Amino acid sequence: MKKVVRTLGWLIALTALWLDVAIAAEWIVQPGASISAAVQAAAAGDTVKVERGYYVDHVVIDKPLRLQGVNRPTISGENQGDVIRVKSPDVVIEGFIIRDSGDDLTAQNAGVYVEPGAHRAIIRNNDFAYTLFGLWLEKANGLEVTNNLITGKRDFASAQRGNGIQLYNCYDAKIIGNNISFVRDGIYVDVSFRVLFRGNKMHHARYGTHYMNSHDNIWEDNESYKNRGGLALMEVRRQIVRNNRTWDNSDHGIMLRTIQDSVVENNIIVGNSKGFFIYDAEYNVLKGNLVMGNRVGVHLWAGSINNDVDHNDFIQNRDQIRYVATRNEEWGKKEGNYWSNYVGWDANGDGIGDTPYEANDVVDRLNWKYPLVKLLLNSPAVQSLRLIARQFPLLRGPSVVDNHPRLLPYRSNWSDWLGIQRD
Repeated sequence: MKKVVRTLGWLIALTALWLDVAIAAEWIVQPGASISAAVQAAAAGDTVKVERGYYVDHVVIDKPLRLQGVNRPTISGENQGDVIRVKSPDVVIEGFIIRDSGDDLTAQNAGVYVEPGAHRAIIRNNDFAYTLFGLWLEKANGLEVTNNLITGKRDFASAQRGNGIQLYNCYDAKIIGNNISFVRDGIYVDVSFRVLFRGNKMHHARYGTHYMNSHDNIWEDNESYKNRGGLALMEVRRQIVRNNRTWDNSDHGIMLRTIQDSVVENNIIVGNSKGFFIYDAEYNVLKGNLVMGNRVGVHLWAGSINNDVDHNDFIQNRDQIRYVATRNEEWGKKEGNYWSNYVGWDANGDGIGDTPYEANDVVDRLNWKYPLVKLLLNSPAVQSLRLIARQFPLLRGPSVVDNHPRLLPYRSNWSDWLGIQRD
């Protein structure tokens, strides 16, 4: 009897599912008609297809449905409010040009605004043009934002723009393959966890990406270029940052500020003012990174200790390390790093220098404190001071020390990035 009841239960459930699929409707919106009217008329689970055309609308989606553009129709908010606002879970928005949101920062006007509780929204293959925030995503989990082109209000001052993608208090999202420019920050992440960021491009912004108070995220295979800062990780833990490219940013390539227990590996950091800016960072792993052609390869200070820094290439940075501390910090404890300005020797031919690499000396510190000393760097007096400082430890300043400096770079294709150099 129990088996019969159980079988009847499954049949009823399957029948209900079939009926849901069978009665799901498809609504067609043609130019001159209202997208909002079609969305309101549709039932949960329906699809609203919008034909190619130009629509002025402010669409509110308050039920699970698919909003699908056919041949890339345009929805304009005419510079007022949000263009699309999502209030329901399980909404899909794809295939549109979404443009002309309002410009009220306090209201977070956006191309698509996803409200708290609108879980599992999928927003893909759209172009966002002249929106304050491209997407505002708040307290919604399981989101997917993929393959969107986002361009902000490029005629606004940087501080008056919104962010390309803003996540606040979101879990388990996927942000993949988006191209973001002319916004304040490309991707702003605040109090959001277990998020995957992969294959995104951020350029011509303040920060390519700005993390605050967000843990357990993965940032991989992204590219940040021609911003003020490439990637800023602040007040975070357990990040994985790998296989990214950050280049030609006017301030830093990657900022690690108050960060613990994270892995930063196999990134290319080239032609920035500072390659790494590291402040209050502990118990992290930095390995396999190419740091090249920056004004300062690494600016390291404020108690950034107990980090495992190994197997990196530091090539042709004007200052390899700018180190602010009161004691030596050892890097390269296991395999060593490559330093293009290392002048030691390798008597036994094992590929490791026989004398330690010391990043800074008293001349470097004079140079940082008194920039006009640069005019005398090649003079006999300054060169003599550098030589004397090496011979007499009392004149030494605290430095990053690598006891296993490599004689050759780890990365065989490092020269591919020679064309990008920060003067």
